[in-house]
Amino acid sequence: MTGLFSQYLSKIDKALIRELDLYSWSEFYAPLRYACDGGKRIRPLILLLSAESIKLVDESQQNIAENDDNAFMAASAIELLHTESVIHDDIIDKESTRRGKPSFHVKYGYNNSILTADFVLGIILNIGSKLQNPLISVELSKAAIKMSEGEIMEIKLSKNSKINEDDYIKVLEHKTASLFEASAKIGAILSGGVEDQIHAMATFGSLLGIAYQIHDDLMDWNNEDRLFNLLVKKNGHSREFVDSMEDLYLSYSSKAKNELRKVMDSTSKKYLERLTDLNSLKL
Repeated sequence: MTGLFSQYLSKIDKALIRELDLYSWSEFYAPLRYACDGGKRIRPLILLLSAESIKLVDESQQNIAENDDNAFMAASAIELLHTESVIHDDIIDKESTRRGKPSFHVKYGYNNSILTADFVLGIILNIGSKLQNPLISVELSKAAIKMSEGEIMEIKLSKNSKINEDDYIKVLEHKTASLFEASAKIGAILSGGVEDQIHAMATFGSLLGIAYQIHDDLMDWNNEDRLFNLLVKKNGHSREFVDSMEDLYLSYSSKAKNELRKVMDSTSKKYLERLTDLNSLKL
């Protein structure tokens, strides 16, 4: 993934550091740099590619990556919202490592983790005010609310032996897909997309988010504390069930790619299509 999207990922990292550097005076600065280090940046990448796919009616126009500070500020807000959720998730899931290093609460403690996550939300609110577009703030807020709903749904379902596939997908729609949806939708909004384009991008993001999480769970389905593992156990650890979930991932991935047919062709659109092939990208 890094090679194909290296131009975007490098600029996303620089934009994120620029936002964090505004708080270099704060006690939270070093912890924030630690929390944000090493992420895949797939959500801000989707935002930028979505914005370009709507904007680039012909290849003679400049890419978003070349000249749109607002897009990179919005992309930073998306990554920060993901980071805030990761800090909380690792506490809830009792994860001791993240991205090959101690998870945030292991390194900084529970109190600092809670306060840092709160500080991150303040940064996101500040970015929203600088963008001066209430629609973007609305989408960030909606995503944050749905992500929290997804987390509490997962906590409750993890204690329920009657969990089924529909329950699992509903959690994914809230906890993971909502931020993918916001990423793609905000990109389309930033580029002045019409209603049909914005809707197509939002649907693409949501479907890709579900595919992404199923794929991620399939890569680690022996983890005893995950909702997906409860489904596997309920189905007798059968290979047939795991294979059926692989088919479900491919179905959502295919549906996501189909949504892009409603958007005019461009290099950026091809990159988004490439993102639907999660197996080859090794995300």
